[in-house]
Amino acid sequence: MRQDLPTLAQAKATAREWRQERAQQGEAHSHSAALEHIAQQLGFRDWNACVATLTQADARQFAPGERVSGRYLSQPFTARILRATPAPGHPGWLRLELHLDVAVDVVTSTRFSNLRRRVTGVIGPQGFSQEKTSDGQPHLVIDAKRPQPDP
Repeated sequence: MRQDLPTLAQAKATAREWRQERAQQGEAHSHSAALEHIAQQLGFRDWNACVATLTQADARQFAPGERVSGRYLSQPFTARILRATPAPGHPGWLRLELHLDVAVDVVTSTRFSNLRRRVTGVIGPQGFSQEKTSDGQPHLVIDAKRPQPDP
């Protein structure tokens, strides 16, 4: 039905560009009007329907069983995706449940450790979580380039 849909972030960027182009031509459009225009160009009845579909499509980019790499609490990891679902109330954000290949220590103390192999986090369209550690690093970062699936 709908082939080659953009990501939610790409659709929003296209709406911003369209609005800027129209402003240069002397036409004033609200941000919501630009979003509605792009939704209709993509074949949706309105922006809400567009967001619902694109959010589901974003979640499908992270398929269960797929392998990913990144950082959890600033520690590098490789992992297998157990589950990827849209984050409720946050269009374009995804809740990922990961099984890490090697456990990471979630404690920075030298006195004790707390190793985890299964982690859950919510990432935004740029691939990192909103939550940050005390040094300002995102809790979870998924690299844009993912390792190939296991054979």
